[in-house]
Amino acid sequence: MLRVGLTGGIGSGKSTVARLLAERGAMIIDADKLAREVLEPGTEGLAEVVKAFGEDVLNADGTLNRAALAAKAFATEEARQTLNGITHPRIGRLTAERMAAAPEDGIVVHDIPLLVERDMAAAYHLVIVVYADAETRLRRLVTSRGMDEDDARQRIAAQATDEQRRAVADVWLDNSGEVPDVTGLWDRLVGFEKNVRTQTYASGRPVVVPYDERWPAQAKRLARRISLAAGGRHVEHIGSTSVPGLAAKDVLDFQLAVEDVETADGLREVLAQAGFPYVGPYEDTPRGDGCWDKRLHAGADPGRRVNLHLRVRGAANWQWAVDFRDWLRHDAQAREEYANVKLELSQRFAADSTGFAYGDAKEPFMEAAVERVKAYRGGQAS
Repeated sequence: MLRVGLTGGIGSGKSTVARLLAERGAMIIDADKLAREVLEPGTEGLAEVVKAFGEDVLNADGTLNRAALAAKAFATEEARQTLNGITHPRIGRLTAERMAAAPEDGIVVHDIPLLVERDMAAAYHLVIVVYADAETRLRRLVTSRGMDEDDARQRIAAQATDEQRRAVADVWLDNSGEVPDVTGLWDRLVGFEKNVRTQTYASGRPVVVPYDERWPAQAKRLARRISLAAGGRHVEHIGSTSVPGLAAKDVLDFQLAVEDVETADGLREVLAQAGFPYVGPYEDTPRGDGCWDKRLHAGADPGRRVNLHLRVRGAANWQWAVDFRDWLRHDAQAREEYANVKLELSQRFAADSTGFAYGDAKEPFMEAAVERVKAYRGGQAS
């Protein structure tokens, strides 16, 4: 099962995107619908709301007057938190029940407005953010929903900012004008789900490209996802994409610190279920004495290539990955030399589908780098 988080500001058009994905076969879990369900007449949730906000939030027939509740609940931050404290645990339980009922090969899209506010992004395989500028959203709320303009402005202001949403977005859909085309997105989700279910990593030989300013934000999102799956263990962005300005293959490399190889083997299944299937045991090319064994996982998402190296914290290969990265970040000349080597070899071995020839041809630079990295590390320690 693939878990997809779908979010966006009020009036952004999340429901439209959810409908388009549902038409293609996604199972939608709508947090707003669940929120209504937990406050239906006769529920404990509604009784608590009445106790907290007063009888005047009810209609004459005993149903919830949502406009009256919103006027009170969004008036202050304290009131909003009170309402959230009543509804969120109940919505969470219902969500877990619906998720558990999804088919093994399902693509479950969780339509949740407060994904960012509740810091839930790392719990999904992928997060989709639907965007529309604030004025467009305001116009939609007033004209299409008949909402009072001041109330609409308050609701927008109470939610996460565009910058906060962009920070968690694996996919950013602009819905300010024409309805976005989700065909490519759906193909990606289908491939991602199959790879997770079959524990297959996304394949294909990437080429060296100029540094992409989006890499750090992408890496931060994925590092949190990996760490959550691994029980909070430390994750670092390493490799060429972690060095600002350096040309690199469009593959994000991460290093997950483990206590020993037995621990690494114990994480195999949880990482696979999180979207990072096991590739195998490997030995890194030794750059000196010590342990160079690791366990390698890779990303299942066909839209974002990932290598995940599980190394024992403090081992020789763990330390080399950190030192080599930090040396390149620090030494502009070394960074330029390495970029030139990578670009030249990428062109020379463009027809090599395995990438082995590229890696072998890069070895002279790597071997020469050992002493330079040692000198850099020694200088940092002094």
